Amino acid sequence: MRHRGYGPSVTPPARYEFRAPTPADLDAVAEVLLADDLDDSGESVLDADFLRDEWSRPGFDLATDGWVAVDGADTIVAFGHAVREQPTLVESWGVVHPEHRGRGIGSSLLDRIEERASELVAGLPSARFRHAINAGDRAAAAMLETRGLRLVRHFWHMQIELVEPLEAGPAPEGIEIAATDAPADLPDVYAVINEAFADHWGEYPGAFNSWSEMKTASPSYDPTLWLLATHGGEAVAALTASVERHRGWVMDLGVLAPYRGRGIGAALLRRSFATLAGRGARRALLSVDAENRTGATALYERAGMRVVKRWDAWERTSCGSADLSGHHRHRTGA
Repeated sequence: MRHRGYGPSVTPPARYEFRAPTPADLDAVAEVLLADDLDDSGESVLDADFLRDEWSRPGFDLATDGWVAVDGADTIVAFGHAVREQPTLVESWGVVHPEHRGRGIGSSLLDRIEERASELVAGLPSARFRHAINAGDRAAAAMLETRGLRLVRHFWHMQIELVEPLEAGPAPEGIEIAATDAPADLPDVYAVINEAFADHWGEYPGAFNSWSEMKTASPSYDPTLWLLATHGGEAVAALTASVERHRGWVMDLGVLAPYRGRGIGAALLRRSFATLAGRGARRALLSVDAENRTGATALYERAGMRVVKRWDAWERTSCGSADLSGHHRHRTGA
């Protein structure tokens, strides 16, 4: 979820070419993500399973919404994609292998992303373009600023090693926690998460059908890892998670406002960590808004998690840089 490795050059060397990725490119693109993660933070955060989920999202088409850059040996050295996240919002990110930075690949990649973003929201009023980069990547930040974007939010990836025998522990008094019964419990999970995140930055209240389609279409979808907390038979908190190979992800954790401060979120995390460990996961990760007002970061830290990656969201209130008055767009040829 980053765009890393922009350099001062605008035009890539002739030996680099851009094309649409194919499913067969999954592992090669994952290698680029791994190289970037290790260079940036020394931790492996995003992998092939993450990409597989991203590429399986409803409405996302690799042929039109993704790009890879290949060198003269036909080795993939960069990747980026754009997705219409909300009716008038396009989100994008990308990565350039550390050994190929400073050659204009990132600039050329962003040209393609911006062009596609304009197409995805063509004719829609109040369209926005949001792009994610590694925090502290000054070259990327400078290029985005030149293109009219501004820094709007900080995010963290947090992680816990699941190396000790883990016990779920008791639920808070009066609260019952159980694995979800899909598909019967999906409307309750959706309702809790939708309400719990209603006031969070950047949230959009999508319809249940869209949310359900996105979740169930994911290759990592496994509702037996999801948890629902109830009080008197009413759903008050929910957690969604997934596990692939030796890595687990907590994707959503929401507690309704009247029930916060009772230890429900911590209990859900403990139960989830124990469940993930029981499925063979050696670590669990999640992504969190660093400016979250509900104290989520402190909750995760108390649960034993630590920050392993920092990334930033940059935004512009138009999706085509050519729409910006007075803005000069560097073109490299799409």
